[in-house]
Amino acid sequence: MKRGCGTALFAGLLLSLLTGCSEDAPVRHPSHHAPPDVTQLPAKALPGGDTTFVNRNPENRRGIDDFSQPSANLPASQRGTFAVGNSFFTNAWVSAPASTTARDGLGPLYSAAACQDCHVRDGRGHPPPHADAPITAGIVTFASASGEAHPVYGGQLQTRALPGAAPEARVRVQWQTFTESLPDGTEIAVRRPRWQADQWGYGEPESDTRVSFRIAPPMIGLGLLEAIDTAAIEAEAARQQADPAPPNGRVHRIARSDTEASTVGRFGWKATQPTVHAQSMKAFAHDLGITSELFATDECTPAQRVCQDFPNGGNPELSIDIGEAVVFYARHLAPPARRYVDRPDVVTGETLFTRIGCAACHTPSWTTAKDAEPSLAGQTIWPYTDLLLHDMGEGLADGRREGAAGPRDWRTPPLWGLGHTTPIGGANAGYLHDGRARTLAEAILWHGGEAQAARDAWASLSATERRKVIRFLAAL
Repeated sequence: MKRGCGTALFAGLLLSLLTGCSEDAPVRHPSHHAPPDVTQLPAKALPGGDTTFVNRNPENRRGIDDFSQPSANLPASQRGTFAVGNSFFTNAWVSAPASTTARDGLGPLYSAAACQDCHVRDGRGHPPPHADAPITAGIVTFASASGEAHPVYGGQLQTRALPGAAPEARVRVQWQTFTESLPDGTEIAVRRPRWQADQWGYGEPESDTRVSFRIAPPMIGLGLLEAIDTAAIEAEAARQQADPAPPNGRVHRIARSDTEASTVGRFGWKATQPTVHAQSMKAFAHDLGITSELFATDECTPAQRVCQDFPNGGNPELSIDIGEAVVFYARHLAPPARRYVDRPDVVTGETLFTRIGCAACHTPSWTTAKDAEPSLAGQTIWPYTDLLLHDMGEGLADGRREGAAGPRDWRTPPLWGLGHTTPIGGANAGYLHDGRARTLAEAILWHGGEAQAARDAWASLSATERRKVIRFLAAL
């Protein structure tokens, strides 16, 4: 167990957070406004079922902390653990050794110093706006020509380092803008990124390596997605595979070990992790350079001996108690209530969304398993995802292969909370895996592969109908 990070320290942190005496940076506290009468809201207005955050009037305004609220039905006895997890998710980690023994062990090579660096206010990250801007809210993936992780730099480029160590590379983006013409003559400006890396810290890689970027996805509703029965996800994949027409989504099966059966991946842009715990521990190891019992090594490769020259924060560096608190926090961030579910243009937009084929992958509703954690069990939820991998075409391919997911394969991202993107993340928050799409219209136009028909159907709608689809998405 990490020095000083045992149960006693955890209890002290919990007490200090609950009494307001923590020395950490201020923790974002849930809103305490009187909630509206949820019985008067349509079922679709509660995307997280009983967990939905509805303290603010969903027909009125969206707040910058709407993604940072605990599940509405979370018992008071568990809200202290949520607050502890919030603290360790929000505040920066430091290098070891440090007097702040609860949060040391950062790096020496890393992409972020805190989870919140990438998940801005628990929402999505964003790409750098111009070539001179550094990477601040996402991670850079790296691959050999085969699509596999690079032998020296691994599968992720660490653009930050502790003093005395060199970052793996400097990464910059060039945005190339072009125009898409729709059948009715409407022109929409679309941009694509060209990522460039230089100032290599550990030797010049081969010229045919691939650099790409991924923004952090929103954190809301992760526990609910985890609580969907595996059999239901597999049944949806079988249904799609039985139809010769696209989409033909498939489960990303994750091998656990030689002695355990494979499991279903459902988290990450390519569905590479099966649980919130696994996804969180991977982020600690690969993004912050902090090891845990699940990920005993960070993203450093044997070729990077600099990693062996720095002291660590314990073995593992993340204590079980603190890791569990962060995972609990991640599992219980509530989806906010939807707005305008009965407004005529939104209703028409949802009808069109289904008619043109978008709902074939963005499955509107699921019911969580009855044997899941009590506050998450038996909930009718509206995430708009099938959690399956789909071939999205060459336009979105990133050159990276992860498990059974190839460069063109992406998990269908949930759409709940989509309309909160700008209020929470700011004007630079973008859509799709690398944030290239500045608007929802741009995001739709990038859909290819299995989604090409739905993309073309939207483009062929009248201007009024296209706007109604966008209004529906913005109301989620």
